[in-house]
Amino acid sequence: MKFGVFVPQGWRMDLVELADPVEQWEAMTAVAKAADAGPWDSIWLFDHFHTVPEPARETVFEMWTTTAALARDTSRVNLGQLVGCNGYRNPALFAKMAATVDVASHGRMYAGIGAGWSEHEWKAYGYPWTSQKERMGSFVESVELLHRLWTEDDVVFQGQYHSVDKPYVVPRRKPKLWIGGGGERVTLRLVAKYGDACNFGTGRVDVIEQKLAILRKHCEEVGRDYDEIIKSTSLNVFPIEAGADPVAATAKARGRYSLEEFLQIGSGGTSHVLADLVTTKQLSEHVEQLAQAGIDYVISYIPGVAYDHEPLHRFAEDVVPQFS
Repeated sequence: MKFGVFVPQGWRMDLVELADPVEQWEAMTAVAKAADAGPWDSIWLFDHFHTVPEPARETVFEMWTTTAALARDTSRVNLGQLVGCNGYRNPALFAKMAATVDVASHGRMYAGIGAGWSEHEWKAYGYPWTSQKERMGSFVESVELLHRLWTEDDVVFQGQYHSVDKPYVVPRRKPKLWIGGGGERVTLRLVAKYGDACNFGTGRVDVIEQKLAILRKHCEEVGRDYDEIIKSTSLNVFPIEAGADPVAATAKARGRYSLEEFLQIGSGGTSHVLADLVTTKQLSEHVEQLAQAGIDYVISYIPGVAYDHEPLHRFAEDVVPQFS
């Protein structure tokens, strides 16, 4: 089992206690450097422009430029994206950007791609908000193109949504392609055909078991080795000591928010889902269940880590070594 952790990028209102954008950037970078010095395999970024649960005039650092900068601020951890929005960048440009950052990071790039879902962001930034069928069609073509542009020369492609005519995607690199989403007919089949890694289930064992069974079937049908694909899921967690008072334990990380608000925002702002406030024993038990279900990579978002590194270190010291 390997572990990754998100850095605080602003999307989940996780930099708002800091007024100066430079200070916000340095807080984000400090988390990246702490992870780089620890047992984490990777650090992760979202691909969003506006905050959740509601768009606010607050900092959200753009994914690709941040990835490139963190490539030079770290030396060991891999750099992941969960996941790049297909609608925001032409796939040939995406392939070129990922190859460039893979070189800048000395081969540490985990390039993530998904179909995209944030209607507000698309419209705010002038991207045509199309139907789900059209977004998925574009996504399918993009994933095939990314694979071909990283593995073939002189690619010519004329699709319904994208076209290329022998672009020189040089430097020649093949970053690991992480495909986000658990769609059973389209997305998981793309994973079987082209993906180096997948991500779905948000830690729900029953969902993960179902999706992995379908992925295995797709792999059999396309002749892919199921075992060579990384199977990841994501958790929203704040680890605390056993017996600790939840309000006191989260005080430094919460800032202006109540405990419930903090846990809601820490899950991405969904009103009926909260980030998990757990002991490291409980967290380890959950990770073990995920491993039994077939997961071999866990990516965690820790709310408030910009202001308090203690839960990051607690996770690293008490949970990660158990699965090394």
